[in-house]
Amino acid sequence: MSVDTGSPRKPRRWLLFLPLVVFLGLAAVFMTQLLSGKNSAIVPSVLIGHKAPATKLPPLEGMGLPGIASADFKGRLTLLNVWASWCAPCREEQPLLMGLADDPRFRLVGLDYKDKPENARRFLGEMGNPFDAIGVDEKGTSTINWGVYGVPETFLIGRNGVILYKHVGPFTPQSIASDLMPAIQKAVSGS
Repeated sequence: MSVDTGSPRKPRRWLLFLPLVVFLGLAAVFMTQLLSGKNSAIVPSVLIGHKAPATKLPPLEGMGLPGIASADFKGRLTLLNVWASWCAPCREEQPLLMGLADDPRFRLVGLDYKDKPENARRFLGEMGNPFDAIGVDEKGTSTINWGVYGVPETFLIGRNGVILYKHVGPFTPQSIASDLMPAIQKAVSGS
């Protein structure tokens, strides 16, 4: 048997403010991240400091260049750029890669991601080919092993086959000068 106290149940007014409190909390987290000054192109990679993933990719036919194999990373500083002909930021980045191709301190190789060979050849014919080797990852399985989020992405691999640096997104003159070149210099000097 229940006892009626005669007083109506008080509405829980605080529940009305719960969505606002949640929104303000999320907004604070996003603003903190946005204003932190961190470079969004620098994405921490669990691969940095570890051996480059086992890679064996066939060459882009019709280019007269070799494909990519893990064994080729040893003994030379290598800059591996993941790109595709359908990637608009890759098109923006290509002139900068052409300039990097002249640097004798490292070998520049391209990993062509989920691309049609004829489109990749056309892209390189129009934009120039900065690569010493081009491996084709038609199905995207190798790029999964590299932890690629999207194209373009670039990895600096040391002479011992260990990944030293990763850049997400297209290079800019500023990112090359402030991030990539110091990483290359550090690798060259052995510090």
